[in-house]
Parts: sequence; C-alpha cells; structure tokens
Amino acid sequence: MKKLVLVFGLLICCATVGQLSANAGLPVTHVKFLEAAFNWTATTFDFGQIKKDVAVMHQFSFKNNGNTPLVISSVQASCGCTVTDYSKTPIEPGAQGFVKATYNAANVGVFSKTVTVNANTEEGAVQLTIKGVVVE
Repeated sequence: MKKLVLVFGLLICCATVGQLSANAGLPVTHVKFLEAAFNWTATTFDFGQIKKDVAVMHQFSFKNNGNTPLVISSVQASCGCTVTDYSKTPIEPGAQGFVKATYNAANVGVFSKTVTVNANTEEGAVQLTIKGVVVE
C-alpha cells in the first residue's frame, strides 16, 4: 500500500512539473496590476523673463490614467526659493490633480529649479522643472 501511494505521488509530481515546463514559454497576457499612473500635460515650464523680487507661479496638471487612486506622498523643491502646493487627497482613476510651484525671483540671472513629486506610481518619483531669466 505504501508503494502504491508513493508511486501515485511521484506520478502527480511528474505530471505537474511537465505541465509547468510546457507552459514556461507562454507569455502572461491576462495579468493586470493595480497601479496609479501620472499623465502630465507638461513637466517643464519656462517663465521667460520675469522681474526681480516678483514671485511667479505655475500649476502643473496631471490626470490619473491608472486603475487605482493616485496618492502624492511628498513634493520637494530643489531650493528654498521655490514653494510648492499639490493635490493632497487621493486622485481617483480618470480624475485630475495639480502641483503648484511658486518661485521667488530674488536674484538676477538664469534659473532652473526642479520639483520632485513622489507618489504611488510605477516610476515612484517625477521631476518637474521651472526655468526662466530674472531681470532688473
């Protein structure tokens, strides 16, 4: 009886391994992961020429093209001269959100600043860029 159970168990193992080997080369096409996805209207904005000591603001807009709510965990500016604001509630699939960047033009010259947006998307972090030239 023990031999019969052992032989039967080995047969099942061999059949399972054989089936797995036969399916190893097939692509997996029906797996759909739940994820949020940014679809930005633009990730760079050029203010052009702006006057010294004048704060300027640009609002970056995006749509959640994913299939789960998009949650922004943090937004970080590359320097203290840039203040940010962003959508703080989860952005449902198909809905829109924003990230605002306000630059304080205290120094004359060319500037290029980044804003890093961290969220529950596949890429994890996205960099937005504001740039321009501050004149007297």
